[in-house]
Amino acid sequence: MMVIVRNILAVIAGYLVFAVSSLLFFRLNEIDPHGIAGPATIAAVIVFGMVAALVAGIITKLIASGRRRLANLGLGVVIAAFAFVSMLMSSGEHYTQVAAIILFAPIALVAGYLGRRP
Repeated sequence: MMVIVRNILAVIAGYLVFAVSSLLFFRLNEIDPHGIAGPATIAAVIVFGMVAALVAGIITKLIASGRRRLANLGLGVVIAAFAFVSMLMSSGEHYTQVAAIILFAPIALVAGYLGRRP
C-alpha cells in the first residue's frame, strides 16, 4: 500500500514541477499559450516544455518506489490527458497541447530511465 501512495505522490510532484514551471515560463515571457505565436516563440515553448518534462520525469522516478517505470507512465498519461482536455475546452492555437501530447508526455516516460536507481 505504501508503494502505491509513494508512486501517486511521485506523479503529483512530477506534474507540479512540469505545470508550475510551464506556467511561470508563459507568464514571465508574456506568452499566451493559446494565442498566435511566431516560429521562434513556438520553438522556445517546445524546447522549454521538453526540458520541463525531462526534469519532471527524473524527479518522478527519484521519488517513486521500485525499479519499474509505472510512476513515469502515470506522469506521461497525466500530462497528455490534461493537454487533451485543454485542447477540447479552449479556443485558439493548440501547438502547446499538441506538443504536450506527442513530445512532453513521452519524454516524461523516457526520463524514468535517466532517474533510474541501481
